[in-house]
Amino acid sequence: MGGIASGVGDLMAWQETGSFRLSAAGERWFQYSPDTLNLAQALTQRYLSPEVWDPYLQTVLLWPAVLVLTVPGLILLWLFRRR
Repeated sequence: MGGIASGVGDLMAWQETGSFRLSAAGERWFQYSPDTLNLAQALTQRYLSPEVWDPYLQTVLLWPAVLVLTVPGLILLWLFRRR
């Protein structure tokens, strides 16, 4: 659902600005809840390792939000489908 919402948001921005650009996952997260993004960074660096945040999670946050949200959603749908 989040991937669809992000894609629709990108399409609406394209309609308004005239230029198409996929928004980054970190950009969307910061747009909707900057406090939880900062908390996630602090908790990851303090309790896991600073190397987990940079470069791994930071790289994922730079990927298009549509992919970051859609791919896990599709995997979950496939795993928990009715048989």
